[in-house]
Amino acid sequence: MDQSRQVFTVDLLERYASKGRGVITCMAAGNDVILLGTSKGWLIRHDFGAGGSSDFDLSSGRPGDQSIHRVFVDPGGSHCIATVIGGGGAETFYMHAKWSKPRVLGRLKGLIVNAVAWNRQLITEASTKEVVIGTDNGQLFEMAVDEKDKREKYIKFLFELKELPEAFMALQMETASLSNVTRYYVMAVTPTRLYSFTGIGLLETVFASYLERAVHFMELPGEIPNSELHFFIKQRRAMHFAWLSGAGIYHGGLNFGAQHSYINGDENFVENKALLDYSKLSDGVDAVKPSSMAVSEFHFLLLIGNKVKVVNRISEQIIEELQFDQTSESVSRGVIGLCSDATAGLFYAYDQNSIFQVSVNDEGRDMWKVYLDMKEYAAALANCRDPLQRDQVYLVQADAAFTSRDFLRAASFYAKINYILSFEEVTLKFISVGEQDALRTFLLRKLDNLAKDDKCQITMISTWATELYLDKINRLLLEEDNALEKHSSEYQSINQEFCAFLGDCKDVLDEATTMRLLESYGRVEELVYFASLKEQYEIVIHHYIQQGETKKALEVLQKPAVPIDLQYKFAPDLIVLDAYETVESWMTTKNLNPRKLIPAMMRYSSEPHAKNETHEVIKYLEFCVHCLHNEDPGVHNLLLSLYAKQEDDDALLRFLQCKFGKGRENGPDFFYDPKYALRLCLKEKRMRACVHIYSMMSMHEEAVALALQVDPELAMAEADKVEDDEDLRKKLWLMVAKHVIEQEKGTKRENIRKAIAFLKETDGLLKIEDILPFFPDFALIDDFKEAICSSLEDYNNQIEQLKQEMNDATHGADNIRNDISALAQRYAVIDRDEECGVCKRKILIVGGDYRMSRGYTSVGQMAPFYVFPCGHAFHVHCLIAHVTCSVNETQAEYILDLQKQLTLLGDGARKDMNGGITEDSITSMTPADKLRSQLDDAIASECPFCGELMIRQISLPFILSEEALLVNSWEIKPQNNLANMRTLSLPV
Repeated sequence: MDQSRQVFTVDLLERYASKGRGVITCMAAGNDVILLGTSKGWLIRHDFGAGGSSDFDLSSGRPGDQSIHRVFVDPGGSHCIATVIGGGGAETFYMHAKWSKPRVLGRLKGLIVNAVAWNRQLITEASTKEVVIGTDNGQLFEMAVDEKDKREKYIKFLFELKELPEAFMALQMETASLSNVTRYYVMAVTPTRLYSFTGIGLLETVFASYLERAVHFMELPGEIPNSELHFFIKQRRAMHFAWLSGAGIYHGGLNFGAQHSYINGDENFVENKALLDYSKLSDGVDAVKPSSMAVSEFHFLLLIGNKVKVVNRISEQIIEELQFDQTSESVSRGVIGLCSDATAGLFYAYDQNSIFQVSVNDEGRDMWKVYLDMKEYAAALANCRDPLQRDQVYLVQADAAFTSRDFLRAASFYAKINYILSFEEVTLKFISVGEQDALRTFLLRKLDNLAKDDKCQITMISTWATELYLDKINRLLLEEDNALEKHSSEYQSINQEFCAFLGDCKDVLDEATTMRLLESYGRVEELVYFASLKEQYEIVIHHYIQQGETKKALEVLQKPAVPIDLQYKFAPDLIVLDAYETVESWMTTKNLNPRKLIPAMMRYSSEPHAKNETHEVIKYLEFCVHCLHNEDPGVHNLLLSLYAKQEDDDALLRFLQCKFGKGRENGPDFFYDPKYALRLCLKEKRMRACVHIYSMMSMHEEAVALALQVDPELAMAEADKVEDDEDLRKKLWLMVAKHVIEQEKGTKRENIRKAIAFLKETDGLLKIEDILPFFPDFALIDDFKEAICSSLEDYNNQIEQLKQEMNDATHGADNIRNDISALAQRYAVIDRDEECGVCKRKILIVGGDYRMSRGYTSVGQMAPFYVFPCGHAFHVHCLIAHVTCSVNETQAEYILDLQKQLTLLGDGARKDMNGGITEDSITSMTPADKLRSQLDDAIASECPFCGELMIRQISLPFILSEEALLVNSWEIKPQNNLANMRTLSLPV
């Protein structure tokens, strides 16, 4: 125990605290408030928090000498109960801190109150709530007082001791909330017994239940000057209790929240009970029993004579003795008693005149040593204040385990020590006794306790642990039993543990060092596992390929973190091992470039395969071409080459006929190299494919020539494909005809008959005269009579058709002439009141206001005008003005330019608009007529109110951009010269 600073210190608080009102007989404290009872019936209140004191005479009006027997105050210092004993019997008073005088509790008249239990959880300054009172005749009462009522609310009888009537000397009460109901715990002591009461509901109900069941009590016989019961309170909750009995100090822990405390067994909320024998306090001399006691968190303060002995509650050892500075007149009687203020955390001692304050100075600072000496390591660790103290606890535990040869447990404790024992010392201890397993355990636990910043130490320890694991595995393999049975339980367990260790330490282990270690010990599986953890996938895949485990290698390649380049690197080996699984994997892998797999596919294709075997490369290439829409020429060329090598050329022809680029603008229909395809097909004797390629390359003559060697029907189909070049098509059919005629081996007459039938298949493209040169000169003309007659008849029909077309053309020309003549006779009827669509003046008005528009022929004295089939009429100049405002600037300039040119030509060039139009006038128009015709087309091609011009007006804004100035002129602007205006003050 550290003696340099005492745990408890004594200071004189008040020398003459009784103020001459007699000697002090009793004392109570709560919340920095001390209440003293004197031998002359005075109650003195010292409020050290507020800094004042007051005294009250409780003996007034009572005969004889009066003395305060007991005084009680609640933890908040507001409520006080005091009992006065004198010639007139006993009387109990209640006093509130705000009252000027106490009030007698009439229901308790004649009863000596020895004990009071406050409801610490519910009591307030305004109300006491339930208060249990114990009397000298063994009775318990319940009382409640509200400050505003100025009197008690009720006083009820609760319980009476009948089996062994004794005085209740002390009471304590706790409450706990349980599912919206309150459970009460009440402990009471008599000179020889400790009673426990508990129950749910009202206090009256709880004690009434003991009429039908036995009261639980603990009996400790023996004489004691003053039987006391104390609870240690922490955060308004009782933590442990102590009973000052005749046999010793009976104490234990309190757990009001424990489930087992809800059983009817009343004392089940008491834990870790113990009895401190008084003989331990006297060093072999006759035991002296304390006259008073106080309880702190870890200690008992026992008043023995004029000294207070401080006893550690855990070790039961005396740690200090406290002396008091008493006056000469008080020494004779000595210190009377002790009391505690749980709210302020202080203790008090008092004699006849003075009050002494006992202060606590960090009483738990050395408790870890106390628990450590008692080998209660968990409690010692809980009370440690710094890492050095914890290290000492761990060191004691570790040394004890090491001494008892429990090396694994010792290793766990040594690993927790950070300051007082070096890493090297611990490792040497285990090496000296040859405990490799314990050393490994120590290293692993040390890793758990190291901070992440200690990277160098973590790497070093992890590497050492790796080697110890490998050594352990090797030793297990070398043992005789395990050599026969490799997969023993211990071997499997340590192997799994090692793999888990590698997984946990993959980020701190040095990659190269660890791999060399694994390789040097021959641990291939662990090497592969660690490589996968470190994402060294190349090593992993290479190992699986060597083992022939294609599926595992492909599973590694499918991981998102694996570089795509490894797919291409290992593709040749994988496809040879298992082509099906490899291709299936390729087909499910995204972002795979088939072009880079071509070397692997060519290697696979170069090996012989069974006839009925599915060609996996062809399957993958078809997937790329049809599903992935791959456009790489290399992929298409490879697929074409594989098709060309197959016995059946159906797949090749289907591939060549498929247009993979169809639907793309300016894109090719195919992506393979046609020249390469042609060379390949010629080499492999795939003639039908060659014909298709020739045709696709627009080499139709070569296609037909080659097709004639394979199948004349194919040649005919190829010749018929040419549609846009009639001469070429005829040439191709002549090639087919020549071949057909030359190949016929029958009689001459039969050959001629077949040639005539062939002509019909050409749909008239070839005539008999086209194929006659292919027959021999000595062929008889009679054999061609029918065909020649048919041909002449066709020519005659064509001549007749041409004559009909010429007659139709002549008739059409006559109709056109008649229509031109009718144009001059067109007219329109205008009402005399018809108005111009623009200016709203009458069209037929005669007046000087309308000047003749130059370039137009006047109708009498009227201005020239336009009349449209819809009925709308416009003056010429009105129509020109309206149209130029409605069209764009370019068109408007064009119209005005035509009008200007027409005006410049003058009246001399005018002709009568209503005059006759002859063919000569049409063909010989003057420049003015041409300009007028162009102007008519520009402004009068359609009615401006019914045509497209009006439709375009819909999208125009109501206010045009050129009208912006007009709009701005209507804007209301604020006056800027308001500040310059004079202000006139009007007299009121």
